[in-house]
Amino acid sequence: MTKTVIAEISAKHIHLSQEDLAKLFGKNYKLKKFRALSEPTQFAAKEKVFILGAKKHLSLRIVGPARKKSQVELAMTDCIFLGIKPAIQLSEHVAKATLVIVQGPKGRVKVPAIVPWRHLHISLAQAKLWRLRAGQRISAIIPGQRAIEFKNIIVRPGPFVTRLHLDTDEGNAAGIKSGTKVKLSI
Repeated sequence: MTKTVIAEISAKHIHLSQEDLAKLFGKNYKLKKFRALSEPTQFAAKEKVFILGAKKHLSLRIVGPARKKSQVELAMTDCIFLGIKPAIQLSEHVAKATLVIVQGPKGRVKVPAIVPWRHLHISLAQAKLWRLRAGQRISAIIPGQRAIEFKNIIVRPGPFVTRLHLDTDEGNAAGIKSGTKVKLSI
């Protein structure tokens, strides 16, 4: 069975806990909204921080609101650029992650960095309708000049808008941008 969904290309970013946000920006600091994201309550913040790697550093936008735990999400190319060991993990699963130094205007913290596993955020209702369950692996066929099939996409049902999340390396490999319609093989 095939279903059409919209792909979103996720650029490098960081999620911060309130504790780490305070260390980087000051006590009781509140993120300022730059723009809304497709996921309910999520937003790209105006604030950015620097990730200090073994070779170089990168500027990263913060995604708000604050979370329970901090985590950096990078593409494989970003890891190579920074000189850090990439760890492909599901978001919030950071056991094998590399710790990186994050520099803000008021201080530094160490935060786990991952390359997020490609995944399908899907609403609970849509998952039920399509008979998909958490952790199931599916594939996506990306049409076009650089047609490609991505396998091992992890299904993540929840309070989400249904979107296929790929990182910038995957989007570039397929020659697509956010908003491209793709076909899922379920």
